[in-house]
Amino acid sequence: MVAEPKILVLDEATRSIDTRIEKRVREGLARLTEGRTSFVITHRLATIRRASIIMVRNGGRIVEFGPHEGLIAARRFYYALHMNQFRSRAEGPASGADLVGT
Repeated sequence: MVAEPKILVLDEATRSIDTRIEKRVREGLARLTEGRTSFVITHRLATIRRASIIMVRNGGRIVEFGPHEGLIAARRFYYALHMNQFRSRAEGPASGADLVGT
């Protein structure tokens, strides 16, 4: 970060940490990504909830994209992932699904 890049690509930045520490990491990521174009690849929806655009992949295809609120309102694949992850506090979505927040 010393070089202050204009574009960041973060792949599973919160994968190997517990949910307690994840909140602190998300706060740091919010500061880190401010004012930068950032691609954040994750299985944890909380990590990308505030992203301008979320792209949802399933089986290698982008099946939905848009802001969190729009994807929830559409009640499709992202909504199902969200309900599964936050209702049961599961660590990840269904197998084969990836999320990218920008």
